[in-house]
Amino acid sequence: MKNKLFKIVAGLGLLIIFLSGCSTESEEKDNYEAIMENGKIIMGLDDTFAPMGYKDSNGEIVGFDIDLAKEIGKRMDVEFEFQTIDWALKETELNGGNIDVIWNGYTITEERKEKVLFSSPYLDNSQLIIVLEDSEINKKSDLKNRTVAAQQSSSAVDAVMADESNIIETFKNGEIVQYPSNNDVFNDLASGRSDAIVVDETLGRYYMKQNKDVDYRVLDEDFGQEEYAIGLRKSDVKLKEAIDENLADIKEDGTYDKIYAKWFAE
Repeated sequence: MKNKLFKIVAGLGLLIIFLSGCSTESEEKDNYEAIMENGKIIMGLDDTFAPMGYKDSNGEIVGFDIDLAKEIGKRMDVEFEFQTIDWALKETELNGGNIDVIWNGYTITEERKEKVLFSSPYLDNSQLIIVLEDSEINKKSDLKNRTVAAQQSSSAVDAVMADESNIIETFKNGEIVQYPSNNDVFNDLASGRSDAIVVDETLGRYYMKQNKDVDYRVLDEDFGQEEYAIGLRKSDVKLKEAIDENLADIKEDGTYDKIYAKWFAE
C-alpha cells in the first residue's frame, strides 16, 4: 500500500513538473511569427484615457495611440484589434496572453520594466497637479492634510509614491485616493470630494479643454517628467523590433507629426 501511494505521489510530482515546464515554455515563446500569420495584434487599453485611446460619443475607440497603431498596422500588414481592459490588471492581461500589447499612454517605470518589454519611447509626458481655480493650494507643500486623488494602478500613483520627500505621508490619512478611471478622478475634484488630483499631462490638458464648464488650475510644480512607450511580453523581442522600426519610419517621414497635430494642436 505504501509503495503504491509512493508511486501515485511521484507520478503527481512528475505531472506538476511537466505542466510547469509547459507553462514556462509558453511564457518564453516569441509570438511574432504566430501574430504575423494570424494578421492581428490585440491591443489592450483603458477606453476612457482621452486623447490617447477612448470611446467617442458614437462608441468608437479613437485617439492618438489608436491612429499611431493603425498606421503601424498598415505598414506591418496586420490589423490592430482594440480591447478594453481593467487598467489595474494590464500586465496580467498581457502576460496571460489575453492581449499582445499595452498601448494607451503607458508610462515607462522601473517597476513596469520588471514585468514587460518596452518599445522605444514615442511621447514625453509629466504628472500634473490640478486643483479648482479658487483653491488655496498653490504648491506641493500645500497638499498637507488634503485629499488627493489619482487613477488606480496608474503612473500618477507611482510618481507620487516615488516622490523623494515622501509627500504622500502628509496627505489626509497618509494615502492617495484611487479611482478606476481618470473621469472618476476629475469628477471627484469637481464635486469637492478631493482637494487636488494627479493626472497625466496629455489627458489632463485634453480633459480640461473639453470640460470648460469647470474652472481648473494647474500648479507650477508637478510630480516629474516621464515617457510613454508600448508594453510587450518580454519574450516578444521580434515584435518590439518591428514596432520600433515602424515608429522610427513614421517619425522620419512626417506621418507622426501629422497625427500629433490632429490630437494636440492648440
